[in-house]
Amino acid sequence: MYRGNRTYRGAVGLLLAGGVLLTGCSGDGPGAKSSASDRRGAPAPAPAATGGAAENGAKGGAKETDGAEKADGLRESATPDYLSTFALDVDTASYGYARRTLADGRLPGPETVRPEEFVNSFRQGYRRPAGNGFTVSVDGARAGAEGGDWSLVRVGLATRAAPSSAERPPAALTFVVDISGSMASSDRLGLVKTSLGILTDELRDDDSVSLVTFSDEARTVLPMTRLRDHRGKIHDAVDSMEPADSTNVEAGIRRGYEEAVEGHRKGANNRVVLLSDALANTGETDADTILERIDSARSEYGITLFGVGVGSDYGDALMERLTNKGDGHTTYIADKEQARKVFIDQLPAHLELTARDAKAQVAFDPKTVEKFKLIGYEDRKVADEDFRDDSVDGGEIGPGHTVTALYAVRLRDGASGHVATATVRWLDPKSRAAHEETGSVETGSIRGRLWGGPRTRLQVTAVAAYFADALRGGGLPGEPGLGELASRAKELASSTEDDSVAKLATAIGRADRLRGGQDDTGTGTGEGEMD
Repeated sequence: MYRGNRTYRGAVGLLLAGGVLLTGCSGDGPGAKSSASDRRGAPAPAPAATGGAAENGAKGGAKETDGAEKADGLRESATPDYLSTFALDVDTASYGYARRTLADGRLPGPETVRPEEFVNSFRQGYRRPAGNGFTVSVDGARAGAEGGDWSLVRVGLATRAAPSSAERPPAALTFVVDISGSMASSDRLGLVKTSLGILTDELRDDDSVSLVTFSDEARTVLPMTRLRDHRGKIHDAVDSMEPADSTNVEAGIRRGYEEAVEGHRKGANNRVVLLSDALANTGETDADTILERIDSARSEYGITLFGVGVGSDYGDALMERLTNKGDGHTTYIADKEQARKVFIDQLPAHLELTARDAKAQVAFDPKTVEKFKLIGYEDRKVADEDFRDDSVDGGEIGPGHTVTALYAVRLRDGASGHVATATVRWLDPKSRAAHEETGSVETGSIRGRLWGGPRTRLQVTAVAAYFADALRGGGLPGEPGLGELASRAKELASSTEDDSVAKLATAIGRADRLRGGQDDTGTGTGEGEMD
């Protein structure tokens, strides 16, 4: 749940997430060591403020106190906070929707662009743990000539490899499908029907599904039904869906959770999956109110909400808010290829839970770091003092997932030594015992130049982050123009032989053309705030 204005339910994927299923290879992932510990209640790894920095007295993430405004409009805190705390997140809908919007010849609205979802859409190659838990990797590089003294620091978290379909527990999935008038097109309800048909063929005999549809009202098309001997019946139910009237999301979710509780299976992964363009216009349209009305199903039965967005006009804000409050996450699909990726390639990774209420805290060393800024995660920030408060919500993570956080960091002149320590904390899904893993980085590991070096996955991460920031208005230190970003993405697509990077290059090129190529020589010069 949302607590105050600092702690956010940065819930993450349990089911069918798009664009974040990464392979378990070592690749060019960061080499910083991660050490296991179980240090419930231990002091946070915040260094004492020395070396000319004021003592760390600020609390609560991005809080600033007694700040003075500079000539460039940025603020520098008089009591800088060297901690950055956020709930883990593996949403990718923002990037998927941006690609769709650009393909339609439009720039995405800045309010729909979340940089962390762009970054988390790409394979990183982090080392994975053998069992439950995380590895923590930290590395970085100089942002380039345009970035001056700024560097990019990458914090990478990875869970164990996803199990095969045969190894996972059974699934009990309740699909809540929007059949309102706005869904009446092949790329909306037609795509949803195709997606569910694909999934019906992919699920195991011991899995179960139910189907709820909604327009102005909701109805159960199919109660919870085992796949064994009933695939034809499920296909018929899916094929029977036809567009109707208005969009009452509240009615659909309420009925969906009722069906999920009715068909709840002990020992199975129980999920509600909302497939919609999220353009609610009837009934309750406030996400918090909608989810409050089915709170017992969430808290007593552990049923989470996963959102699959469709359509060129898409209610991104409502879908994200719903799934965050529903302890889930979102993805976006625009075509059959993406549907197969979500519902087949990535299915096993999101039907099992390895970590509950996972949060990360990065402690920067004021001896070496002058300023830093977390790129994205604005909706996932957690108060620093709540990092080890296990009653404060974090994110739910499954096997096969990775989470990447990218920081813009300016080192002090002549700085040498420790830069940052990253800690991830989570609860065991069964025992609720708290665990932590840490990783750190030194100045020597972030001195190299970003571009032209061997760490191609770090470069892909940077391109994705810079692209997202440019779509939001730009200003990150060392940020190339869109034309240069497109060229770098093309080179990276060739060197990595990664089709997803090629699609990134295409999306950047489209954005550049829509802006008339005016960003070809643009270089971000803005300085980030203490975060």
